[in-house]
Amino acid sequence: MIDREKVEEILGKIRPAIQADGGDVELINIRPDRVIEVRLKGACGSCPMATITLKAGIERVIKEEIPEVEEVISV
Repeated sequence: MIDREKVEEILGKIRPAIQADGGDVELINIRPDRVIEVRLKGACGSCPMATITLKAGIERVIKEEIPEVEEVISV
């Protein structure tokens, strides 16, 4: 099982960069199939670059620290 506190800790490291652009990220759920659900908020909610931020930024960093994560998706 993926540790929620560990995911929150990683998001805490990423969050300042996202907030610098007027957005934020919130952990919603960790599914049994090892998919992490997050919500992009603020400027990230309507930004055309949000998918890149999610996959190339948030997902990449989380997978580096927690290799068993299958995917990170926005809900």
